[in-house]
Amino acid sequence: MERIILWSLLIIGITLLFSSLRKPPIKNWIIIFSLSSYFSTFVGVLVVEEKMLEYPVRFLSNYFSSSLLYEYLLFPVVCIYFYQTTYGSRYLNMVLQCILYTTVLTIIEVFFERYTELIKYHTWTWIYTFISTFILMMFIRFLMQLINSKERYI
Repeated sequence: MERIILWSLLIIGITLLFSSLRKPPIKNWIIIFSLSSYFSTFVGVLVVEEKMLEYPVRFLSNYFSSSLLYEYLLFPVVCIYFYQTTYGSRYLNMVLQCILYTTVLTIIEVFFERYTELIKYHTWTWIYTFISTFILMMFIRFLMQLINSKERYI
């Protein structure tokens, strides 16, 4: 059952990725995708190597101990959509939307932790997921805002 879920999430992730890249500025979407992949992988590897959680069933399990699907595809795609929906937003609206996106991701993770073998918490809890996801999404959002503001002056 877990393999079916993984393959379904892969198809959904690829579909959403191509859908998110359909409107300009594509350069921003690719930068967001790359930055969020980089930072989520960094955090994910630390958490897994510290044995705070594990992914018993995952893609390329012989080579990677973290979740490639989440760190390299699903989370970056969510970050693109978060940026797209907050592009012209004020700070409060941005924070509220980030809370919404983070809540949905956390609920999905808790569901997978309780009812599947895709993720198992050891010392990790859902609140760590919520906080780390929120901080990471806001950091990437502000980093993109900084990149775009510097680009205007060049």
